[in-house]
Amino acid sequence: MVHRNPDIAKLAGSYLFPEIHRRKLAFLQANPTAKLISLGIGDTSLPIPPASIQGFVEASQQLGDAATYTGYGAEKGHAILRERIAHKLFNGLVNADEVYVSDGAKCDLGRLQILFGRGVTIALQDPAYPVYVDSAVLGGITGGYSRTIAGYEGIRYLPCTPNNGFFPTLTDSSKADLLYFCSPNNPTGAVATREQLKSLVAYAKKHRSIIVFDSAYAPYIQDKTLPRSIYEIEGAREVAIEIGSFSKLAGFTGVRLGWTVIPQELTFDDGSSVKTDWDRVTTTIFNGASNIAQAGGAALLTDEGLAQVAEMINYYNSNARILKEAVLKAGWEAFGGDHAPYLWVRIPQMTSWQAFEWLLNDKHLLTTPGVGFGPSGEGFIRMSALGKRSDVLEAEFRIQNSE
Repeated sequence: MVHRNPDIAKLAGSYLFPEIHRRKLAFLQANPTAKLISLGIGDTSLPIPPASIQGFVEASQQLGDAATYTGYGAEKGHAILRERIAHKLFNGLVNADEVYVSDGAKCDLGRLQILFGRGVTIALQDPAYPVYVDSAVLGGITGGYSRTIAGYEGIRYLPCTPNNGFFPTLTDSSKADLLYFCSPNNPTGAVATREQLKSLVAYAKKHRSIIVFDSAYAPYIQDKTLPRSIYEIEGAREVAIEIGSFSKLAGFTGVRLGWTVIPQELTFDDGSSVKTDWDRVTTTIFNGASNIAQAGGAALLTDEGLAQVAEMINYYNSNARILKEAVLKAGWEAFGGDHAPYLWVRIPQMTSWQAFEWLLNDKHLLTTPGVGFGPSGEGFIRMSALGKRSDVLEAEFRIQNSE
């Protein structure tokens, strides 16, 4: 018989979202006429911008004509899309040859584990996007799950709380080969300042670490003094990989399109090129993102398309402001929501699950318990502003009429 993959066996039970779903179903069965508003899922609700739709249509029509049909594309992505990502989104801070187009940021997070192998150590913000931990475990990086430390042995959790401004305290004891960092952060909505990212880059250089910088929510940053890319920081090209996505940029959650940037300067300890190895990984196990999806992405990264994106981002940022004002008026604590579509909310004297249950049963609002994102998430809930305006306004009314 074939033995089970021991790394899959190490995964902790994915209890959070199945448990949320179970409690949601129980609520709906007990309250069949209730109008439940979801502030939990990080999915978009606005339609994809017209510029992308036109790109999809044209690419689809070309596939139906023998004269314009195309089969496999370049594994790294269409040249025009890579050029536009480099120039329109990074303002020339990276070269098109350093941009690798993919079928989504989550997929690339998994492929990075193949790139680095089993022998590396990891440090990450706590709370954090769960895929950072789970993809590392699937890649065989850690030992088993330990209930006593509320996490995996071998992965270093760097607490990010209101006390440290949601930026980790970086010490020699927290050093690791890979540093996972997300700004604007999911779930807290916190945005790193330029000085904070300078300290992160300096730390990585000192300890010869590589930063895996997740900038999926960078388009939500409206303050020009706040960096959208790690490459805005001097020296970052020597120590950082950056991952981005069209999902929250333009509603491509169901289309699947993202990218990873590997700078030429980034090397392993032996001086060999990280980019060269990433070339080998991607061209071996990936045949490139959908031609149709890439056409929609390229059409989006035009002046017309980016103007449509700005309208979409403004809509979600306005949703976040409405929710944050409502939360503060209710007397709760609220973080994030200024340059991110997420609010990190603490209701006095409630645990994460108690707050979840109270909002579900008393306010008919579905949220996400913060403890599901890591030990430092206990006592918080995450609210998403990516829903429809009508639902957000109704949620505002219900929150402000709290008892």
